[in-house]
Amino acid sequence: MADVIRVGLVGATVTEFGSGWGAGAHVPALKTVPGYQIKAVCTAHEATAKASAAAFGADLAFHDLDALVASEEVDLVSVVVRVPRHREIVMKALQAGKGVYCEWPLGNGLQEAQEMADLALGNELPNMVGLQSRSDPTVRYARELVEQGYVGEVLFANLKIITGAQLERGPGRIWQGIRSNGANPLTIPGGHSMDTVRFILGEFAEVSARIATRITQWKNSESGQTMTVDAPDVVSIAGRLKSNAELSIQIGTAPSNAPGYRLEIFGSRGALAISTLSINIGPNKIFGAQGKDKLAELPVPAHFKAAPPSTPGGPPQNVANAYARFAKTFHTKGGIDPDFDTAVGMHRLIDAIERSAAERRTVDL
Repeated sequence: MADVIRVGLVGATVTEFGSGWGAGAHVPALKTVPGYQIKAVCTAHEATAKASAAAFGADLAFHDLDALVASEEVDLVSVVVRVPRHREIVMKALQAGKGVYCEWPLGNGLQEAQEMADLALGNELPNMVGLQSRSDPTVRYARELVEQGYVGEVLFANLKIITGAQLERGPGRIWQGIRSNGANPLTIPGGHSMDTVRFILGEFAEVSARIATRITQWKNSESGQTMTVDAPDVVSIAGRLKSNAELSIQIGTAPSNAPGYRLEIFGSRGALAISTLSINIGPNKIFGAQGKDKLAELPVPAHFKAAPPSTPGGPPQNVANAYARFAKTFHTKGGIDPDFDTAVGMHRLIDAIERSAAERRTVDL
């Protein structure tokens, strides 16, 4: 592999179709972080591939995935397409000997994620999953504070993720209303947020959950038609961590006044809280207090930030933090957190939550 990591982006496009995460987050991040070159772009159509390559400054444009992964000019395949296509693209890239960065969720369910993780491990290829909160400076600082005993023994924690309900969507988003497509409030905002808990406080030992769909119709903004929705939009979880700390979680989408994300950690010596609209995107704020003191915002030390100062604000920030950390391990066998195994752990937790709700029982992990 070359010293400069030559990236083939699958799914990033200059058109408005799709989520825009590839063009809006990955492209500016890769252009900012040293050590990367956007070498190729692959989209479903020749015209959009050429237009995107020109817009992003890539040398190569592909509309054939097999041609992209076979290219000797690509070291890393970054997968930023819809969840149902992740497995196909990731497996082909790994089979071709490429490193892979795949957006979260890694697979459409636990089984797919496990297959990808097994192949990446077996082929000894660099891999990273887009659980960006693990690269967020505030989250990494919170983990260090807990490890250093800032709150003492963690007794319990509360996690609330209430995002705005999008009741009218275009073709690039409306597919998320179908639960079997694997991209919904439980798996995406819930997945990112619960993984933050795993990173800061450790793994889950058991969960007891309820899952509901309260908003059952969305409108297609392009066709004007309504569609039946079965993706979960209200999730309540009572859990226990392996440390024996208790945890309560509320995930939901609200048509009005959605407050965003709030994680509160209470310990024998003090408390911490993180607030934001989106934990994987940020910007995130951390508040702390010890003893009888009141919560006050804590400044995050500069060394926790891996992205260059020139990185644009918003979505590119934590994607750039992740790519900057990945670059340090890409040519070694040291691995990176979060890798595909980390993603499997998150998929396993979601699977346990779904089984708990379906079977109305507590599920051990």
